[in-house]
Amino acid sequence: MKKIIEKGIIVASFWGAQALAALPAPSNPSTVTATSTNWLEFIKGYIKDGGLVIGLFISVAAFLWTAWIVIADINEARRGKKEWGEVGLSAVVSAAGLLVITFFLGQASGVI
Repeated sequence: MKKIIEKGIIVASFWGAQALAALPAPSNPSTVTATSTNWLEFIKGYIKDGGLVIGLFISVAAFLWTAWIVIADINEARRGKKEWGEVGLSAVVSAAGLLVITFFLGQASGVI
């Protein structure tokens, strides 16, 4: 039984090598050249790209939150619980807040 397991491990290791041979090469970060061999630059580049993706998620969440607030205000105005002027004010303030968030995230992407 022990020899069968050993042969199985040897055969599985050959199959694993063939499976690894078909994997694509990982892409480089956006700030690192392909010829660079400095690992710290690669790590910094991946962290920067990750920060940019997190910033993108934050801006999308802010947009969805703003849209949700304005839609909820429209529904309340249709029911008579709010005035339409409050809905307009809410939309303008939400849009201004969204612009400020987008501006700050754009500035942060340049700093990172």
